[in-house]
Amino acid sequence: MSLQAQTSYAFRDTTLTDEKRIDNLLSILTLDEKIDLLSTNLGVPRLGIPRCGHYEGLHGLTLGGPAAWGGRKKTDDGRMIPTDFPTTIFPQSYGLGSTWDIALVQKVAEQASEEARYYMQTLDNKRNSLVMRAPNADLARDPRWGRTEESFGEDPFHTAQLTIASVRGLQGDHPRYWKTASLMKHFLANSNEDGRDSTSSNFDERLFREYYSYPFYKGITVGGSRAFMASYNSWNDIPMTIHPCLEAIARKEWGNNGIICTDGGALKLLVEAHKSFPSLTEGAAAVVKATVGQFLDTYLPYIKEALDKGLVTEADIDKAIRGNLYVALKLGLLDGEKSKNPYLSIGKDASTTPPFLTDGAKQLAREVTAKSVILLKNNAISGTSPILPLNGEKLKKIAIIGPYANKIVQDWYSGTPPYEVTILDGIRSAAGKNIQVLYAEDNRMDEATRIAREADVAVVCVGNHPFGTRTDWRFCPVPSDGREAVDRKSLALPDEDLVKQVLKANPNTVLVLVSNFPYAINWSQEHVPAIVHITHCSQEQGNGLADVLFGKVSPAGRTSQTWVKDITDLPDMMDYDIRHGRTYMYQKNGVLYPFGYGLSYTTFKYDKIKSIKQNKGDIQVTAEITNTGLKNSDEVIQLYVSYPNSKVERPVKQLKAFDRTFIKAGETKEVTLAINKDDLRYWDTDKQAFVLEPGSMNLLIGSSSADIRLEGKVDVK
Repeated sequence: MSLQAQTSYAFRDTTLTDEKRIDNLLSILTLDEKIDLLSTNLGVPRLGIPRCGHYEGLHGLTLGGPAAWGGRKKTDDGRMIPTDFPTTIFPQSYGLGSTWDIALVQKVAEQASEEARYYMQTLDNKRNSLVMRAPNADLARDPRWGRTEESFGEDPFHTAQLTIASVRGLQGDHPRYWKTASLMKHFLANSNEDGRDSTSSNFDERLFREYYSYPFYKGITVGGSRAFMASYNSWNDIPMTIHPCLEAIARKEWGNNGIICTDGGALKLLVEAHKSFPSLTEGAAAVVKATVGQFLDTYLPYIKEALDKGLVTEADIDKAIRGNLYVALKLGLLDGEKSKNPYLSIGKDASTTPPFLTDGAKQLAREVTAKSVILLKNNAISGTSPILPLNGEKLKKIAIIGPYANKIVQDWYSGTPPYEVTILDGIRSAAGKNIQVLYAEDNRMDEATRIAREADVAVVCVGNHPFGTRTDWRFCPVPSDGREAVDRKSLALPDEDLVKQVLKANPNTVLVLVSNFPYAINWSQEHVPAIVHITHCSQEQGNGLADVLFGKVSPAGRTSQTWVKDITDLPDMMDYDIRHGRTYMYQKNGVLYPFGYGLSYTTFKYDKIKSIKQNKGDIQVTAEITNTGLKNSDEVIQLYVSYPNSKVERPVKQLKAFDRTFIKAGETKEVTLAINKDDLRYWDTDKQAFVLEPGSMNLLIGSSSADIRLEGKVDVK
């Protein structure tokens, strides 16, 4: 470190307020240094502020994977290959949403932040990033959205709770320092891929406040995130990259005094796709004036030209990068060598097991995977017992079939796990030595049907490829596949014919749907005795699924999105007004699987609402739930509300509280669900504020949005 960098600047003084420290730093930065800080690098070498950039981290720290997030290296023969750094890889965000487990989602984020610090601070200092592009707080309003896998689901309350958990896990609980910084994606209403660089998501202010922005709002005001990425699209014909709401709402109302960044290449798209400005210079000036402080594409020559032409001032740049400096401060980057940041010790002890190789990390990945599994159907074939769980004592042969039986496919925002346990591996391990496990990838030369006939039970693993088998941008070979830049054109399951053939060969067939979005599997729902859903990517996919299939874990995953019966049940893709029939809140037609749906290996009786207590801040509803079956199991108790006498249009019902809780067989448990009254407010466009509407409200408690077991009323005051 240079002598100059060791100077005792006021910005290093932790006894000063954050604002005074940042004021001091801004006062001593050169103009060139300020311009450099408009990148994703928070470092200032002259002042000894270390380099610090971004990571992707939707379901584990991303330092590898198909997109080569770990960078590339040259081989001896001159080829460029990905440089992979192992990290713990969990189920996709869509699978994390299926757990309905707030505490567990927080643990996933904690693991990712631990690994980010480890790679930042190991002695050989492999990587230099602590800003995590996660979680994705966008809402999956339509199952055709190509990036459905990145979202927790369709409901704003459910997604907000998991967003808060993820933010808290990433940033930690220290009063002064963050472990990593949570940068939420993509603000906002960015749920069409086709034409995303130029289309406009059009809807009114109430939907902005109550639906599309709600998870971001809660992520900032409750979770504590101070960073997000502006999306490619427009809202009501103004590109989000320069939208006035970035400053007027996100900064001034919600208090995001941290980073706002563009999406990758958004400056160029602002000019070439949106055609909002005639030149990149004018576009770059507008981005900075919107208080966006980080560019994810080339900007340097355009900002310098904008300064020369007077289109942007140094004061504008100061205002835009101020949030970057606040994030750097919270990460401890401004403290210097005498920092008391407790997270600085991570990775410094070479004798400590790397965090991604610990037994705790492996067990967490397995637990999350098992808890993400949704049992969609479980009928009996003969006798009275359903086909699942599999009885290892009675089985002699199991046939494992399908393209996703013996491979784990990482998605575009995955890293590289230290190991992978496929479904075939997991079932072989669970089956033990006394059960023969047969395998066929497909039905070439009748191999799948042959082994299905031999077996006592057949498990067929089919689904989608997360990026369409090829890394070509904007390409998916199968209409029902989707990915970033490509929306799905079909909801049909391509391999359902394979399922039909296997079922004909063996009526004891289990369909394992390995996918990152819903399918209209009407034939399978009617004919296949057992169906489970699991998402891609988890390094413990096989063990987690096997734990459920063999009954070690009773399934309690729940759908986080409405599964429609037919693509024609959906409104037009570009219709962003969800009141026209989107989500369980406004669904008009019958559905295949409702929001919040999932079966169990046991049965639960919702006995009664024991009490309803209302105070100034919340409404506490206590219900008695009894596990009336023979298996210990989690149950996801969901509380919806409706407003029968509302003076404004409200949804048919809205989720306002939920709890995933463990109940032993035969046990009766009191479960208290607390409704925060702030979550009951609607946006009053005249008052420009959230308003609590007094009066009667229905309380609907059940195991899904369509399976309400208990009802009550409360007069909201």
